[in-house]
Amino acid sequence: MIDFTEKLCTHLMRLLDVTTGKVVRVVGFDGGRGLAQKIRQMGLMPGVWARVIRQAPFGGPLLLEIQGRVIAIGRNVAARIEVEEGECDLH
Repeated sequence: MIDFTEKLCTHLMRLLDVTTGKVVRVVGFDGGRGLAQKIRQMGLMPGVWARVIRQAPFGGPLLLEIQGRVIAIGRNVAARIEVEEGECDLH
């Protein structure tokens, strides 16, 4: 499991715009209660750190590592999640 504690953040963006390998912290959501509930059920709550593992080609989902597990998230949902890019060394 990756320890993301005490990392500095510098840049706000949408999760969909994050490149593979980058570490980000969830800041908020752009959507209604249903979307927020769905996102929280996947473990993407404000303050949670995640790493983009892969962006599937041809409009496929993003694979994220969150709290030691890997989840897939659709591009439409990823476009509604606001994140901060982390400046940290994870190796």
